[in-house]
Amino acid sequence: MNATRKLLVILNPVAGKGKAGQRQPEIERLMAERGLVFDLRLTECPGHAIEIAAAACDDGYDVIVAAGGDGTVNEVVNGMMAARLARHSASASGPALGVLSVGRGNDFCYGADLPGTLVECVDVLARDKRRPLDVGLIKGGDYPNGKHFANGIGVGFDTIVGLEAAKLRHVHGFLAYVIGALRTFVMYPEAPEIRISWEDTVVEQASHQISIMNGKRMGGTFFMAPDAENHDGRLELCMAGRMNRREMLALMARYTKGTQAGHPRIRTGGSSRFMIEAPNGGLIVHADGETICTDGHSLEVACLPGALSIVCEPGRVASQRAARHSAT
Repeated sequence: MNATRKLLVILNPVAGKGKAGQRQPEIERLMAERGLVFDLRLTECPGHAIEIAAAACDDGYDVIVAAGGDGTVNEVVNGMMAARLARHSASASGPALGVLSVGRGNDFCYGADLPGTLVECVDVLARDKRRPLDVGLIKGGDYPNGKHFANGIGVGFDTIVGLEAAKLRHVHGFLAYVIGALRTFVMYPEAPEIRISWEDTVVEQASHQISIMNGKRMGGTFFMAPDAENHDGRLELCMAGRMNRREMLALMARYTKGTQAGHPRIRTGGSSRFMIEAPNGGLIVHADGETICTDGHSLEVACLPGALSIVCEPGRVASQRAARHSAT
């Protein structure tokens, strides 16, 4: 163990409906047992992790660890990117990103070759294997100057589901998304007319749902881009056209298995940059679960290749897939 490595753990105590904060003693014990030298800071309000992470990039830390869910990862990534931009650096200089899975869905961890348990995540930090990490950037809505994202953005149906799930105070995890989906099915808003373009492709149609992914999964169980890699310099598109309730329900079942590619109402594609326009408005958008807008007209989405580095278990998901395939 390199005793000169110093880590900063940014713990969001309200992540996982407050369960993350209860795990602070366990986090400290596990990291001390593995000989990791670290400081720990608790976030106090939304956006606080951005401030902590940005300041920590100039304080000599080797790894900045987001301890929470996807929202915590998002804030830490935005803080690290703010520090990088302040240095006017185009490379992934500065500390690496680490993650402790103590939130709800932990979708970013799955797509970033990170385990889903705290003990395993601490072991990954101790082994200190790293690779580049692409970071997404979305401009538009409430963020005309841009907001970074780590896992992906959603437009339409899945954003509304997330907003409905967030209203549930005593239900969390997959069940919250199920209830949110049921509420969204009852409302079932009209699909906005959109124009989406990437590289040499332009599509104009009504669309109930669009995902642009850096990672593989959203909502804890929906594999919107099962083949995405967050270190290949591109984002993956999954776009559904206008559908009725029955068609949407059937498609959601496909999302849980990642088998939607090839469906007649689904269009996929990959690029480093996408433009989404809705002349009549109606774009309801989230990035890593954080609301970007509720009636947007224009969005620009870009991939920043290798913007950060991440401590992870390279090849974890690929090896798990291979093991499942050989077993069948």
